[in-house]
Amino acid sequence: MIEVRGLTKRFGTVTAVNGISFEAADGEVTGLLGPNGAGKTTALRMIYGLMKPNSGTVRVDGIDTVTDRLAVYARMGVLPDSHGLYPRLTAREHMRYFGELHGMSGASLERRTDELIDLLDMKAISDRRSEGFSHGEKMKVSLGCALVHDPGTVMLDEPTNGLDVQSTRAVRRLIRCMRDDGRCVLFSSHIMQEVSALCDRIIIVAEGAIAAAGTPDEIMRQSGHGNLEDAFVALSGLDEVRI
Repeated sequence: MIEVRGLTKRFGTVTAVNGISFEAADGEVTGLLGPNGAGKTTALRMIYGLMKPNSGTVRVDGIDTVTDRLAVYARMGVLPDSHGLYPRLTAREHMRYFGELHGMSGASLERRTDELIDLLDMKAISDRRSEGFSHGEKMKVSLGCALVHDPGTVMLDEPTNGLDVQSTRAVRRLIRCMRDDGRCVLFSSHIMQEVSALCDRIIIVAEGAIAAAGTPDEIMRQSGHGNLEDAFVALSGLDEVRI
């Protein structure tokens, strides 16, 4: 479980995240949504410990991400908004490396690496160096690195961005499997069809604060709209683009 309480981040005179609080429960997929500049990515970076908040707390399974960051990292898998890879390492070597950082080794690490190569459809690139990989191929490798240690809590920032249809469907199946296994999944996406199909709960962030929270049906009822895309536009304060 992820527990966020009064999370605030300021950059000079600009308050990017303004006292947000929410929970992402085990056995659920929680969507964190927001327009560009709403503070969503800053919030995610604080939640997985990359950035220190000015105030507020984040706890993963009851462990504070600021005071005991390494214990949190052992429990959490993160796909961040950037996917920097080592150009001379193959896809397989990346996952082995990240597995070893989490204390994995031997046959168990090889089995897990092979499993993720199959799940993420990476057989064609598994033993190629990552230099020259497409955006979608980099996404797959980064996702494999995030999941190699089989974490109980998973954070995914735009996990299907740049993937083809087949790979997108595979990632969505994987997210559902993680939820059904009782894991906590927090993810962001701009694809409303994906959010509607995957999310048990949705948190909408606008101008650094939480604008709405609830199940997809509750979000639509709050907005007075019959589809999630219109509900998101209304609750996040976006203006319609008229052509």
